[in-house]
Amino acid sequence: MMKKIITYEEYLQDVKKGIVTDLGNCPVTPLLLMLQGKWKSQILYELCIHDTIRFGELKRELPGITNTMLTSSLRELEADGLINRVQYNEIPPRVVYSFTKRGRDLLPVFYAITVWGFKHENDKPRAKEASDGKNEKK
Repeated sequence: MMKKIITYEEYLQDVKKGIVTDLGNCPVTPLLLMLQGKWKSQILYELCIHDTIRFGELKRELPGITNTMLTSSLRELEADGLINRVQYNEIPPRVVYSFTKRGRDLLPVFYAITVWGFKHENDKPRAKEASDGKNEKK
């Protein structure tokens, strides 16, 4: 059985052998599944900025998201235990979203991704045509 918390050096050493959970799964997969979708990482980023945020504020900060998609993404993030939803019984009703402890535990991960992003921000992006499949040989 593998211990749950490992140092980066231990990770580099052990990853070549394969790191799995007690159930035999990749420990990264559950998080990647939770973050799937165009909007979830952007919602979490807004929570990093604002600590707490209302639905309408999120809608304004995420141009292009529909009410349905925002509601769906928020419900999934809440079901995954990454955000809290607190509804105040006021007129008009007020709902506030914030990180759970589990969600806040992701902040070092977001920091590492931010560092990577700044390090590679000027790298040549892959060609859009190639990703669209337009340059495939027939």
